[in-house]
Amino acid sequence: MSKQPRKNNKGKKEKPISNSAQLADRILNFLDNNFGEEFAIKQLIRKLNIRDKITKGGVEPVLNKLVEAGSVSRNPRNHFSSTKAPDFIEGTVDFVNPRFAFVVPDHKAEGEEDILVKSRDLKNALDDDRVRIQVFPQKQHGQKREGKVLEVVKRAREEFVGRVEISPRFAFVVSDFKKMHHDIFVRKADLNGAQHNQKVIVKITEWREDDKNPSGKVTQVLGEAGNHEVEIHSIMAEFGLPFEYPEEVVQEAEAISEKIPESEIKNRRDFRDVTTVTIDPADAKDFDDAISYQRLANGNIQLGVHIADVTHYVKPKTILEKEAYNRATSVYLVDRTIPMLPERLSNGLCSLRPNEDKLTFSCVFEIDENGDVLDQWIGRTVIHSDRRFAYEEAQENIDKQEGDFYSELTLLNNLAKKIRKRRFKNGAINFETVEVKFKLDEDGTPLGLMIKERKDIHKMIEEYMLLANKVVAEFIYNKNKGKDTFVYRTHDHPDLERLETFSNFAKKFGHEININEETRISATLNKLMEEIVGKPEQNVLEQLAIRSMAKARYTTEPKGHFGLAFRHYTHFTSPIRRYPDMMVHRLLQHYLDGGKSPEEKEWEDKCIHSSEREKRAADAERASIKYKQVEFMALAEDKAYAGIISGITEWGIFVEITETKCEGMIRLQDMQDDYYEFDEKHMRLIGAKNKKMITLGDQVRVRVVNTDIDRRTIDLEFANDND
Repeated sequence: MSKQPRKNNKGKKEKPISNSAQLADRILNFLDNNFGEEFAIKQLIRKLNIRDKITKGGVEPVLNKLVEAGSVSRNPRNHFSSTKAPDFIEGTVDFVNPRFAFVVPDHKAEGEEDILVKSRDLKNALDDDRVRIQVFPQKQHGQKREGKVLEVVKRAREEFVGRVEISPRFAFVVSDFKKMHHDIFVRKADLNGAQHNQKVIVKITEWREDDKNPSGKVTQVLGEAGNHEVEIHSIMAEFGLPFEYPEEVVQEAEAISEKIPESEIKNRRDFRDVTTVTIDPADAKDFDDAISYQRLANGNIQLGVHIADVTHYVKPKTILEKEAYNRATSVYLVDRTIPMLPERLSNGLCSLRPNEDKLTFSCVFEIDENGDVLDQWIGRTVIHSDRRFAYEEAQENIDKQEGDFYSELTLLNNLAKKIRKRRFKNGAINFETVEVKFKLDEDGTPLGLMIKERKDIHKMIEEYMLLANKVVAEFIYNKNKGKDTFVYRTHDHPDLERLETFSNFAKKFGHEININEETRISATLNKLMEEIVGKPEQNVLEQLAIRSMAKARYTTEPKGHFGLAFRHYTHFTSPIRRYPDMMVHRLLQHYLDGGKSPEEKEWEDKCIHSSEREKRAADAERASIKYKQVEFMALAEDKAYAGIISGITEWGIFVEITETKCEGMIRLQDMQDDYYEFDEKHMRLIGAKNKKMITLGDQVRVRVVNTDIDRRTIDLEFANDND
């Protein structure tokens, strides 16, 4: 990429600022933007880059007038500073790139932008740190708000995972974390036995304000970079995921009796004689939901959605409870699961294994042949599962109309289709994302990848879980018009500006999206999802559609769920792997027992924690997949691949390779044919000389030029026409 020539201003005489009001504005703006700092007259002249004698001579008189007006103060040493009360904000750092970061305010008004902070003004703040900043006055209307960090209130992390680079006199750890833009200096005495190119965990011990890099100590050596186990452990450490359970947690879990007392069974509705099955992935070990089927005398169906009664075993204020809250969710990495609950509970006591009596919390529905719910009951139960199905096996029984419980499965599937159809008619969005799964050998090396196919049986189970979650949320809301404290899963309406960007992107592929009528957004998105199934652009459009939506979260606010078109929704159906579901079970039983609404703040704090842990888990899962994608492309055939431009930034072009669903980047600095300018509004690049436009959605051909396991990046280049 060629750079634009700089204009030579040498010899050009600067015009004096004849207007004292203009000079006063410049001085005042500078002092306001440097709150708390004092400057001598000579310093101000130098900082403001004033060179001509006339303007220099006008600085002191203007300062005297500003002092008289009270806008500026003067100390006994004849140094000047602003008297304006600064605009302080606290927020979280989003360290975008080495040149600048954004601070996301804690309390952000609707439509309010994040504050841009240049790296030199970050005061050594790092990504996700909580900071206190001063916001500069806006120089002109519409300009991005800028500021500087005054104080790092709380560090998000002190430990980083990275690769050691050792030189004769010192060492550095190069962090794996993409948003850590500083290498960490480590004295040789603090290497803890780490060798060159090994992966380690390093703790920052000191970072003086004038130092370019922080200093740290190696706390743990993970092993050789590039080794599968080492890289997965690196991801776990990077995101602060636990490697094992504390011994006292395991001991408390092992001490719980397997035997269900008769007194407990008597207090529950007994479903042990009702046909009950579990349907899960073939490799699943924790079965936290089961469905039961019974034909009623009036011809309707009684459908039971039975959920593992985790809170019967995990009591408040126990070590198990504390650990479950801290983890808040199970994490599914590319080759392993990091469970929320110890195996004794997740795969044993709470797992709804076949041919065993199990304690459950249930929603029981009376459903007619049209899929209408005529009646419902919620409460604690005991079940005895008759059969454990893998998804593929249950689907095969429906398809072939033979095998265990094929008629019951077929009937339940047909009812689920009717309920699903009605949900979409009411405005739910049908996001059918492409899920890629890697085939790994014993050493974790990716041998190939598979696109996971969602069949009717997956959708059937999903539909009944959604129904149970919805009914539980509405039951509590309707009890007291939403005034009782409860845990909801909410999803706000999408941002129209983001939707417009997505709409323009979809047009590149010939798809029209109507975003002008809010009531039509769901229908138009569903139409798009149907149109793109099996097409090259499917994955890119699905991912971008999801990104254009608001993020779902846990909260005590009884808001609705836009994506599902539910007035109220919660998470009730997966307490083995989600802490919010445990919260819901506890509150639900509390209200069923006639309890009063508890204090909201404690539960809202737990909701915020759970949402944060959910994001951490999703980020770690993506990182593990990206690691395998990078490794897979490093081993893949050297050839030209068809791809779609999935993102454009000022420093590069993201391309998703259609064949492998892996995303890489073409860096602008590597494009030598022209100097390309980034048009942010239209998300495109324009060549300065050839006027060539590179736009989101363009179909291209690319080659892999480099893969970096540490950074989990794939570098691409445009392929020649004859490749």
